[in-house]
Amino acid sequence: MIDAQRLEKCLKKVEKPARYIGGELNSVVKEEAALRFCFCFPDVYEVGMSHLGMQILYFAMNETDYACERAFAPWPDMAEAMKNEAIPLYSLETKRPLSEFDVVGFTLQYEMSYTNILYMLDLGQITLLANERGEEEPFVMAGGPCATTPEPLADFMDCFLIGEGEHLNIQVMDKVKEGRDAGLSRKEILRSLATIEGVYVPSLYEVTYNEDGTIKNHAPTAAEAKPLIKRVRLHDMNATFQLDRQIVPFLETVHDRAVIELFRGCTQGCRFCQAGMMYRPIRERSVDTLTDMAESILKNTGYDEISLTSLSSCDYTHLMPLVQELSYTYEEKNVGISLPSLRLDSFIVDVLKEIEKVRKSGLTFAPEAGSQRMRDVINKNVTEEDLMRVVNAVFKEGWSRIKLYFMIGLPGETMEDVLGIAHLAYKVKDAFFNRPKEEIQGNFRVTASASCFVPKGFTPFQWERQDTIDEFFEKIHAVKGAVRDPKVKFQYHEPYLSRMEGILARGDRRVGKLILRAYENGQIFDGWSEFFRYDVWVKSMEEAGIDGDFYANRLREKDEILPWDFIDIGVKKAYLWNEYEKSKAALTTPDCRKKCNGCGIENCEMWGEFHATAHGI
Repeated sequence: MIDAQRLEKCLKKVEKPARYIGGELNSVVKEEAALRFCFCFPDVYEVGMSHLGMQILYFAMNETDYACERAFAPWPDMAEAMKNEAIPLYSLETKRPLSEFDVVGFTLQYEMSYTNILYMLDLGQITLLANERGEEEPFVMAGGPCATTPEPLADFMDCFLIGEGEHLNIQVMDKVKEGRDAGLSRKEILRSLATIEGVYVPSLYEVTYNEDGTIKNHAPTAAEAKPLIKRVRLHDMNATFQLDRQIVPFLETVHDRAVIELFRGCTQGCRFCQAGMMYRPIRERSVDTLTDMAESILKNTGYDEISLTSLSSCDYTHLMPLVQELSYTYEEKNVGISLPSLRLDSFIVDVLKEIEKVRKSGLTFAPEAGSQRMRDVINKNVTEEDLMRVVNAVFKEGWSRIKLYFMIGLPGETMEDVLGIAHLAYKVKDAFFNRPKEEIQGNFRVTASASCFVPKGFTPFQWERQDTIDEFFEKIHAVKGAVRDPKVKFQYHEPYLSRMEGILARGDRRVGKLILRAYENGQIFDGWSEFFRYDVWVKSMEEAGIDGDFYANRLREKDEILPWDFIDIGVKKAYLWNEYEKSKAALTTPDCRKKCNGCGIENCEMWGEFHATAHGI
């Protein structure tokens, strides 16, 4: 264990010592355990503690004979203090160094956290490269959404968990325990892990390349390794583990509230959205299950706000009855209800009126693109009329602050499409002020926020090129020049950061050298503007022999082998290509709840209807 006196010296020198002490309400400390797993979140404590997936997996594993503990990326002041005191990175629960765990697992939520994974392994005194780890070192694995495009981190991970982890994590721990009990070597245990559905062991595969740099083949080198890894998913959200508590931090986090997951999946079919493709099909929890979860979590945490979360929370079939029941139950206790995503239709106004009984906050809507043509290209099935109808309704109910979310750099975008961002923002402002004076109340502000589009794997745009930095800035400056009203604010994400995200998001195994070199050159916390240094990444690309344009700015051909093609998420590649072709003609695809579009996902009621119709059954 970590020496308490030396740790106390560190804590006296840092800005936020509460990040590093553990002992929070509902945290679990196990003195004895069959195996120990450290859940590592590669970002600062406040960000990691706001992640629902960590809370779910933490409590699910701690219901077994295994122990799940937590570690986060220490802020540089703490890392320096730890190095000075010769203290390795440790878990919050037992102050055990990472190197003393049986399994260390990272969640991959965002590509720009990859250097932090190496940072944490290094501070935890674990060998960075998987093929150099000793027999006594922990097995290092990774899961989460970015694990579905795993190759950039293949050199550092013993295995990846592809899919939803509630049961998959336990299966991996069982195999490790069986192997350790039987005295198997590290390599033998890795081969046994490869037999689990949804587990990818990169050391058991060989990748070859064509002369032009594209992939020639990705093939297994061991009998246990499957040519195709299937993403695993839960089938019944009412029959699986139900979170009834959360760890309550000692300091304010990004999302400091009770979180209830309504369902998994999305039916809208936005062509830019990786999560919307990967998490199919829709699997909803019942109202009874959700109200029971809400009651337990509020009782066990003391929070005064419930966040109803999902990829598109407003698509929950029974949203209004659920909100009404929660509002009726908790209004007198002053417990608020929030929705992280709002749909642009009149139905949402009734929901908002119910929610505002306790407290009112700003509203965020996502038109995604400035013109209807581009919204059709990306299959965002909303219109300008939808937006104006909803904002007029919420203004009438007393809201005065609106945020609109857009993307810049979408495939096929013109400058006219981009300037539509400013047009929409001004139209919202005019709708607020072009009303009778007695109805105008509140300090109005509309904020148009634009991110730079990053094509992602397993989406219809996985074959597309990304805009160059110069192209991004040209479009950004055009919108900035068109916004001259103090009531209208335009803000944008950093194009340099988006370029690096694009390189890592569609990278192959060779990109691991770039990540290692960037870390060796001092890059950590790349998702934080004060630490991201594009010039260091450029230098690292040169040193690693990586051509950024090859990964970010190149169109892929239909028959090119993509770095993630050996993973089966359930949605067929032919379906994604068909959606890509439809995007070029600005043709839309209806919401899956209205009509099955034949994406191929299994265990989907709509797919059964599509299959029956297609075969004349």
